[in-house]
Amino acid sequence: MKEQRIHQIFEVSVLLKGAHALIECLGGIALAFISTSTIAHLVNWLTRDELIEDPRDLVATRLFAWAHHFSVSTKTFYALYLLSHGAVKIFLVVGLLRGKLWSHPASMIVLGLFVLYQLYRFSYTHGAGLIVLTIFDVFVMGLIWHEYRLVRRHLPTR
Repeated sequence: MKEQRIHQIFEVSVLLKGAHALIECLGGIALAFISTSTIAHLVNWLTRDELIEDPRDLVATRLFAWAHHFSVSTKTFYALYLLSHGAVKIFLVVGLLRGKLWSHPASMIVLGLFVLYQLYRFSYTHGAGLIVLTIFDVFVMGLIWHEYRLVRRHLPTR
């Protein structure tokens, strides 16, 4: 594959990471300002018809139970987690897109830590989404490593 094509894939994947980070930040901000009772009312509204049709619906009953046991401290944790997670990724994405040399190893370290945490969470939740996100993160790490090697190769020698 040509280097130019790999670079394009790198840029698109970094932009996707940036878009995901922005969504995380917006979600964290929204979660910070939405009350737990509003969340419970929204889940009631979303699951009402499904629970009337099938009171044992697995997704609806779990979502309903989750919403009614969603504490303020849990909401605060998730809001701060999403906001900080997103902000760190936005910072790294900006560094990568601007070609800052420090951002390559920093991004690989941060993504590596996210991968480890996602695998840890997967061991408890078995959520397929975590595996998809982990595979994408590992793919992006490979692209960052490749880009880093290219950038370092073209630096002037001192």
